[in-house]
Amino acid sequence: MSLKGKTIFMSGGSRGIGLAIALRAAKDGANVAIGAKTAEPNPKLPGTIYTAAEEIEAAGGKALPLICDIRFEDQVQDAVAKTVETFGGIDICVNNASAIALTNTQMTEMKRYDLMNNINTRGTFLVSKTCIPHLLKSDNPHILTLSPPLDINPRWFAPHVAYSIAKYGMSLCTLGMAEEYKAAGIAVNSLWPFTAIDTAAVRNVIGGDGMAKNSRTTEIMADAAHAILVRNSKECSGNFFIDEEVLRAEGMTDFSKYAPNADGPLVPDFFVPDEVVKRLPTKLMKVW
Repeated sequence: MSLKGKTIFMSGGSRGIGLAIALRAAKDGANVAIGAKTAEPNPKLPGTIYTAAEEIEAAGGKALPLICDIRFEDQVQDAVAKTVETFGGIDICVNNASAIALTNTQMTEMKRYDLMNNINTRGTFLVSKTCIPHLLKSDNPHILTLSPPLDINPRWFAPHVAYSIAKYGMSLCTLGMAEEYKAAGIAVNSLWPFTAIDTAAVRNVIGGDGMAKNSRTTEIMADAAHAILVRNSKECSGNFFIDEEVLRAEGMTDFSKYAPNADGPLVPDFFVPDEVVKRLPTKLMKVW
């Protein structure tokens, strides 16, 4: 039940959920290649690929910071090649990089539409495609994409059609590749949070510090991802996991540590199907 010695190629990962997943793997002694754009500090966004690498090393793993814009095939190919050259292969691909703009149709500029779809859907396809030849050589290969269950409900599309298309495109990659690589034994799954997660996107784009207070920490996604990635790849594929359900299946019942500052019901995340909300006992604010 360990990722010791496993090599992870992660898109994004200089901060937020991606970094949390990397740090959890590092505690096991995993190798983590961080393929992201942020090489210089940004006053609004904490972390760079280099600070992420330092944290991964401090946590007990080995890190490889790689400047990589996943919109460009040559950069992805080069980053994957350097990962294999450094660590000898790739066991896990984590599609973490994502762009967000919660604008309606008229307010969405086409350059923003293109950015979201090129990073989210196309980027997930490209990174997965480039890693797959190396995953085929692993004894327990996984692709894990941070994207929602395929709940095609109009309410998830109406407020921000462009963003929803881009996120569901990532999930369609999971749907198709899970079946395509089933016989080859590559596990292809998606993971999505039940509640909002306290990240830079929540604080800067969606709801500010007030929303962040009643969101969970990134560690819940990290723990859920770890629980998935140690499973037998031949027996765990084609799933659209919700973080809390994953951890409840592992025996966890107390989730208070993931929301230490909450003073009431938690903020639900986008895209969580009604049936999931009904079957989980966690109290949520009435938002959607």
